[in-house]
Amino acid sequence: MAEKDMTEKTLEAFNDVFADIINGLLFDGEQVLQQESLIDAQTFSMYKADGQLHRQDRDVAKYWVDQHGERITVRLAFLGIENQSNYDPDMPLRVIGYDGAVYRAELSQKDRYPVVTLVLYFGDMPWGRNRTLYDVVHIPEKLRPFVNDYKINLFEIANLPEEAVNHFHSDFRTVIDYFISSRSEKVYELKNSADFTHVDELLTLMSVLTQDNRFEESLEGEGGKPQNMSSLLDRIEERGRQKGLDEGHQEGFREGADQNRLENIRSIMETMKLTAKQAMDALKIPEADQLKYISRL
Repeated sequence: MAEKDMTEKTLEAFNDVFADIINGLLFDGEQVLQQESLIDAQTFSMYKADGQLHRQDRDVAKYWVDQHGERITVRLAFLGIENQSNYDPDMPLRVIGYDGAVYRAELSQKDRYPVVTLVLYFGDMPWGRNRTLYDVVHIPEKLRPFVNDYKINLFEIANLPEEAVNHFHSDFRTVIDYFISSRSEKVYELKNSADFTHVDELLTLMSVLTQDNRFEESLEGEGGKPQNMSSLLDRIEERGRQKGLDEGHQEGFREGADQNRLENIRSIMETMKLTAKQAMDALKIPEADQLKYISRL
């Protein structure tokens, strides 16, 4: 889990990928947020519970700033991304904690700016109901007028409609295409032929999210790293073909060795008038392997 979190954060922390996610999910692909307007924000905050300080960590966080040359004039917003592979019914409470910590810090700052958190869900099953505070906490009807609801901005990556997917232009498009194909149980279709920008980070993330080492293995070997999805699939197919040949050779070798041992057992049984068990003991064949030879004698 720690490895997966780290690789997700590494890819999304690139300003071009982060801006692409925000523009694609919040602004329908309109290039409202420019990567040059992003600066890294602190991803952890502290809170006190049971008389002790505890640390809570965001996955990725950026400040969206208004820039004039090299001078930052004002912070426009605090933007955060949280990644989820599994359904978490308490996610609204977690997001409230993240956002509240930022607002609390603004009390000691001159700038006051909104906080926006996106939850990216990569799971196969639909998220479920819990998307607001009202879904998580039982609130008596008499109290509802006095309890502010709080909703999370949750996006099910594997369930994005095609028109939404077309809003993405960074390496994150490859991640989206793959998860949509996985959920629909279709063969992966090559829809995005653009060259990768962050090859190592993207393919390492794909390996971790899919638990398929072929993505990461494609970074090694002759011919350099794959530069786009077409060359990646070619590399994976070639490695699979070679692995099949190698396994075929190994299997052939094992079958030849078994056949040779079987003939030795028969020969000893005939020349020395031994039982199969006695012959295999004489050849020092482990008892765990003897049964398969008995069935073939």
